[in-house]
Parts: sequence; C-alpha cells; structure tokens
Amino acid sequence: MDYKLELIILPVSDVDVAKEFYTKKMGFNLDVDHKASEDFRVVQVTPPGSACSVTFGVGIGDAEPGSVHGTHLVVEDIEKAHAELSERGVEMDGIRNMGEDGWVDGPHPERADYGSFAAFADPDGNTWTLQEVGYSEASD
Repeated sequence: MDYKLELIILPVSDVDVAKEFYTKKMGFNLDVDHKASEDFRVVQVTPPGSACSVTFGVGIGDAEPGSVHGTHLVVEDIEKAHAELSERGVEMDGIRNMGEDGWVDGPHPERADYGSFAAFADPDGNTWTLQEVGYSEASD
C-alpha cells in the first residue's frame, strides 16, 4: 500500500501576502486560487519538482498563523538553493551541518545526504528547513 503525501495546509493571516511570498519569492507554481465566498478561499501552490503541494486560505483550517514549524524542502544543491532564495528576497539563515560537537557553519564536509540544512520563515512565521539530498559535484 502506497501512502502519498500530497497536501500540507499552512495557517496564514493574509492570503494575498502568503500567495505573493510563495509564488514570487519561493518560486512555487500557483495551482489554484479559488474564492467561493468571503468565508472560503483556497490557494494551492506547489514547489517546482514536488509531488506535494501547500494550501492556505480562508475557512480551511483553525490553526494559528505561524504555528507550523520545521517543514522540510529537499534540494540537490543547498548552496545554489540558498543563493537563489536569498536573491529573491527570502531571509535565510546560514547553511549549517551537525558536527561532532554540535552545529557547524557551512554544508556537510562530504555533502552527505541529509547532512546540510538552512532555515527560513514565511511572513507569518511558519518555518521551513532546506535539506540537501542527492548532491553531486558533477551536477554543477
């Protein structure tokens, strides 16, 4: 039996601000922006290459804006992704990896899968973590 994660709901305070952040700054594809009434609007966006989408809106959940923490976006080249998002205006924390004595600045020395991280937040404070998997120097 397959269990496919296809949708994550993010609580946001301003749908238009969130839509601008996720489509313009993050580069996510806009799949749906449907407003049925003043009490119901759904916006669905999908990261490039992802099978899982993100939805936010009005009347689709009761979680507090900014209450989702640690959602991971997997990238093949964390340095390239970090630079791209920073250039688009996303306020990124530095790239780091877990060394023997705790967090160390920079990507994992061997660029091991699941070894390099960088964090950021959306306008409401929902937090995300970039995580590198599948890095290959040949892809540069």
